[in-house]
Amino acid sequence: MAAAAEVTSTVAYPDPRGCDLPTCPVCADSMVAAEASAYVADNVVSYLWTCDTCGYGFVTKHSLRRFACN
Repeated sequence: MAAAAEVTSTVAYPDPRGCDLPTCPVCADSMVAAEASAYVADNVVSYLWTCDTCGYGFVTKHSLRRFACN
């Protein structure tokens, strides 16, 4: 039985790094890597997360930082 993906927020957050990676909202297991990602707008990336423990899926959106070139 597959769990349906849920969109948790439309607010764009900074890109996930290290300790900022999400935990499953159902079983609280640590999420290591997103299953998929997609650009949804300028400087915004959407990530699909699926929990390896319970199978719950959800989507997060993150804003990308722009770097200055010298």
